[in-house]
Amino acid sequence: MEKRTGGVLEMIFAVAIAAAVIYFSADIAGLGAYGYAGAFVIALLSSATIFFPAPGWAVVVALSATLDPVMLGAVAGIGSAIGELTGYAAGDGLRGMMNDRLKEAKNIEDVVKSYDVLAIFFLAFIPNPLFDVAGIVAGGLKIPWWRFVLACAAGRVLRYVLLAMAGAFAVSLLT
Repeated sequence: MEKRTGGVLEMIFAVAIAAAVIYFSADIAGLGAYGYAGAFVIALLSSATIFFPAPGWAVVVALSATLDPVMLGAVAGIGSAIGELTGYAAGDGLRGMMNDRLKEAKNIEDVVKSYDVLAIFFLAFIPNPLFDVAGIVAGGLKIPWWRFVLACAAGRVLRYVLLAMAGAFAVSLLT
């Protein structure tokens, strides 16, 4: 009973964070004025939403006009990976209850079981709406949180560095 209560609390916490991010989204966008720290927080919060995409990548592309793209991508990628822990926590809390009900979750569960952190890295790197499901599945499968975060961070850092470099290149063409 105590373990189930902890799982429900993890799920409620993850949903509450996602709801707060959506509610305060206009205020969050203003954090871009704070440079690297703002990019970190924006990426963290935009990744903390579960099943509701928040365009943190757009702020990273915009900031690439004034900040070093590699450092910007690294900071945003790490923030994004930490934000993805909300999905992981929800999966840990919902272990077994949700995975059987979603076909997408079952497909992703098979991939994550087969390829472990390599699957997390790849799914974190490519822009796709199913990464939240991958985080939930990873939590449900009890993949150690630190392995999930490291694989997610590697994929997200690479993604954000490439986005920031593309943004910086686009700005250089316009000036």
